[in-house]
Amino acid sequence: MGQRKASKDGDRKVGRRALLIGGTVAAAGSAVLARDELARLWWRVPGVEKPRKEGEVDYAGARWVAASDANWRRADRPDDYGIDMVIVHVTQGSFDSAVKAFQDPGHKAAAHYIVRQDGHIAQMIRELDVAYHAGNRDYNERSVGIEHEGFVDRPQDLTDKMYEASARLTARICARYGIPVDREHIIGHVEVPGTDHTDPGPHWDWDKYMRLVREARTAPA
Repeated sequence: MGQRKASKDGDRKVGRRALLIGGTVAAAGSAVLARDELARLWWRVPGVEKPRKEGEVDYAGARWVAASDANWRRADRPDDYGIDMVIVHVTQGSFDSAVKAFQDPGHKAAAHYIVRQDGHIAQMIRELDVAYHAGNRDYNERSVGIEHEGFVDRPQDLTDKMYEASARLTARICARYGIPVDREHIIGHVEVPGTDHTDPGPHWDWDKYMRLVREARTAPA
């Protein structure tokens, strides 16, 4: 009887210890989750900004040229807004005029990237931030916008170098956020609900572009 009681007491003590340890681990796990959540949300407190590295780009092939703060909204995508779309634009002007417009606080619009006809890429807004490019708040919050130098009625403006550079950029964006490479998730500005824009226009070769994106998506990094 005494030995059996000791055994039960011993089992009971082990059980209590296990519960205590388990409770401590669970509490620690909750603390880690709470800390991570706070780390993700702390910058939203008024007067506190999420740290950024000046001149940092999301795509290695791009050069940083900052847009005006008035043409985009600070965010923490994809944590606060999931990114599931790339929107293709045409500038209706030169590369330099587009850069100038996006740096103008009165313009009230800008895209994340501009691709020049020679394939050069400028990033003007970080992908984690919301650019005012689509004319639709929901689409702005869930997309990355890419402008292309040229005019919609000039097919000669849509160069092979521009297509290829843009396709590589779009492929990396799709890989980064798990965006399917299809026409439901890679769309033109004209396809955004409520827009009055016609870009990228009738001369944009979607078959060619999507083929290039798929090839770049499967190519070795």
